[in-house]
Amino acid sequence: MNKLLLRFSLLAFTLSSNAQEVSQTFTSTRIINGHSVETLKKNHLEYRIEHRFGDMFQPDWKITDGLGFDQASDIRFALEYGVSDKFMFGFGRSKGTSAPFKSLLDGFLKYRLLTQSDKMPISASLTGVSTYTYAKSNPDIYALNHYGRAQHRYAYSTQLNLARKFSERISIAVMPTLIYRNLVETDDVNALFALGFAGTFKLSKSFGLTVEYYQNINQTEFRKENYTNSLALGLEWNTNGHTFHFNFTNSEGFNDTQFIPYTKSDWSKGQFRIGFSIARAFKI
Repeated sequence: MNKLLLRFSLLAFTLSSNAQEVSQTFTSTRIINGHSVETLKKNHLEYRIEHRFGDMFQPDWKITDGLGFDQASDIRFALEYGVSDKFMFGFGRSKGTSAPFKSLLDGFLKYRLLTQSDKMPISASLTGVSTYTYAKSNPDIYALNHYGRAQHRYAYSTQLNLARKFSERISIAVMPTLIYRNLVETDDVNALFALGFAGTFKLSKSFGLTVEYYQNINQTEFRKENYTNSLALGLEWNTNGHTFHFNFTNSEGFNDTQFIPYTKSDWSKGQFRIGFSIARAFKI
């Protein structure tokens, strides 16, 4: 009888070990610009501050330009909350980069669909984002920031985030994303598909290197000029309750509806900038 109980205990332990979930594929709910697969823990409230400076170098740059520190391309403040360990939402306000995208409000919902374990090879989450500009409408009816209808002020994003933690140091993510903007230029498209790729390499328990890239996929007759793809490199520092990101990116704005379709800066021309974000989580 004792041997039978011992065998049953060992079997139960083995099964529970096989179903053990993998924690922290990424250390934050964000990778650099975009969302990660992670969600906040239940009843955790996070306050985020994100800042993006001006281009570090330009063809006619001068040392007095301060490597972009004298200019702020965008600033965002946000509150985000974990309703459960799998579901979170958040609201934010950002300065905006250029017309018609000044004075932006954003909101998002994120749900964790899958969590990597010995029986599940990947983690997955689904995120929906909406942005709204409350900037004053341009009286010129031909201007893009002339909001003839209320719906012209809105843009949306839906993203499926698929990620895998290969080891304690290396994690990779693929992020198919659909952007829809109610108002665009005549040479642009309302619906834009992008495929994001990201990875992180942990240098230690507290520090990690990250890279993030979004490839826009559109019809060849649209968006021929003036648009590039978002590329960002970052250093993340994770402490007890705080997450700090220091990054270099050619994107000026925040939110999927901004940095994916409206990045125009070119790394090869020195058109990249320093940015940072600070996140502080509280259990309530």
